[in-house]
Amino acid sequence: MRDLAISIKMTVVLTLLVGLAYPLAMVGLARVLFPFQSAGSPIRRDGQIVGSALIGQSFTSPRYFHGRPSTAGDKGYDATASGGSNLAPTNRSLIDTVRKHLKETAESEAVSSPAQVPVDLVTASGSGLDPDISPAAAELQVPRVAKVRHLSEDRVRELVSRNSSSRFLGIFGEPRVNVLMLNLALDEAAGMPR
Repeated sequence: MRDLAISIKMTVVLTLLVGLAYPLAMVGLARVLFPFQSAGSPIRRDGQIVGSALIGQSFTSPRYFHGRPSTAGDKGYDATASGGSNLAPTNRSLIDTVRKHLKETAESEAVSSPAQVPVDLVTASGSGLDPDISPAAAELQVPRVAKVRHLSEDRVRELVSRNSSSRFLGIFGEPRVNVLMLNLALDEAAGMPR
């Protein structure tokens, strides 16, 4: 009976410490040390949250840069359904989907050869939520966006450059462009309401 009482007490104490006190302490510490990140890295315009720096959004208008295709949820970019398609490279469904994206992108960007389309514009990321595209993917879209917005290509490239990030610490990851931040900068440059 004594052993049972000790085990029950230990279960209660450890549950309170490890299951309640520690997580609450970590959340509180994160809120103090990293308030932007712990809140989900929200992007605000005019006091309204318009998105997150960490989760992509679907942009389909020719006025905007387009991100990677998403397999997260039925409509894409659903943070509650994060995950890749898990289809093998030889899967017919994946091949057909990539071919469809390749054809659509080649047509919308008016390229002479589908080989000019960067792979990140036709394949989804592992999470399906990637907010970034490669500099090459952004460069491919510059002429379309500049033409539709009546901006010079140099002005649009300048905005792409300002919203680009290099490798973390110069060695980790790849250079990238945050699509939401770039599209918001485009709207500001055009004097559009945000």
